[in-house]
Order: sequence, then C-alpha cells, then structure tokens
Amino acid sequence: MHWHVYSDDESLAQACADFIAEAIADTLGHKALCHVALPGGNTPARCFQLLAVQDLDWQRVFWLPADERTLPAGHQERNDTMIRANLCALLPNGDDNLITIPTELGTEQAAVVINEKLKTIDSLDIALLGMGEDGHTASLFPGDPALDGTDAAVAVYQSPKPPPQRVSLSLNYLQQCRYKVVLTRGEGKREIIQRIKTGEAFPITMLGNLHWFIDASADG
Repeated sequence: MHWHVYSDDESLAQACADFIAEAIADTLGHKALCHVALPGGNTPARCFQLLAVQDLDWQRVFWLPADERTLPAGHQERNDTMIRANLCALLPNGDDNLITIPTELGTEQAAVVINEKLKTIDSLDIALLGMGEDGHTASLFPGDPALDGTDAAVAVYQSPKPPPQRVSLSLNYLQQCRYKVVLTRGEGKREIIQRIKTGEAFPITMLGNLHWFIDASADG
C-alpha cells in the first residue's frame, strides 16, 4: 500500500490527476494504447477536469466505467454520464474513446456485451477507483457473489445501494491492472481506512498493491 495524503480537495485532485497522467504516459511509452477504468460519483469530478488538460496523446487513451448502474442511457445517475461531463467534454476527441457498459439493455445483457468488448483489449492498464464506507469498490460489495466472478465484467443484482442492479468490472480483472489507484475523501471514510491499515480485508484490499490518494480528514 502506498498512502498519499493531502490537506485540501484541490491538492488531492491535482496530485491524483498528475499521477494518472504519469501512468498513462508510462503506458504509452511501451504500448500502442492505454486503457483506463474510471469511477463515478462526485469525488473524482475535479480530478477528471485536471486530468483532461494534461498534455497527452489522447487519441491513444481509452476509458471505461469501472461499473455502471442499470439505468436508461443518459440518466444523470449513470457513471458514463458523469465521465462524459467532467472528462470527455474537455478532451480534443470528446467521447470517441469512451467504452460504455450498455446497462440500458438490462443487467444480464449488458454484462454479456461488455465482456465481448473486453475480449478485444489486451489488458486494462490503469484502474482509478473509489471506495465506499463499507470497503466496496466499483460495484463489488462485501459478501456479494459477484466477488467470485471470473469474467472481465460481472452482473450485480443485490447492491445494498440503489439501484440494486449494476454491472461491474470483476475483482479478477481489476487485479491484473498495472496501476491501481484509489481516490477517496471525507471524515466518513476515516473508520474504514483505519480498519484497512490494521489489516482487515475488504473488496478494495483484495485488489492487491494500491496507491491511495486521500485527504487529511479521511486519514484521521
């Protein structure tokens, strides 16, 4: 585990954006394309905006949500809607390189479609992830059967947070990333972070070696 702690939201977002930019540049130094998984929610929005202004070969960078809620296309609560608004809208090639999880087709069919798409990708290079107060990441919740899925993406039917149905990149798939980064903040994350530091296991810790970007209030 690598811990990076910052005093305020802007410093946190900038440091994480810089780290992701460096990871992308490093990947493009030895691969033709770079594939990056991204979280939804409010926390990464500023990080995305700061990442978009970095000087990188954006035509060679592909994005996909680490998970998606089973909601209609364009719904404000979908992760791809948030990614489009805060990252793709600021890139020179827009959302041309955004790989979506088509949950508007239904949870089961969306998992089938995205798994077929992911077969054409050599590997996922970077996973930027969030974390919930229960230690979940993407839509991989403690005790959920989806944790045992072996496909690149798994269907989730009983999320404890609404909506209950989602599609998530699998634990197995995320574990293979070269760079695994967690961006989280706020006092509400302090307890779970302290438990993680004492060695407790949660879905987020099952990913292996992580770079944590947190603020001082989460660090305690």
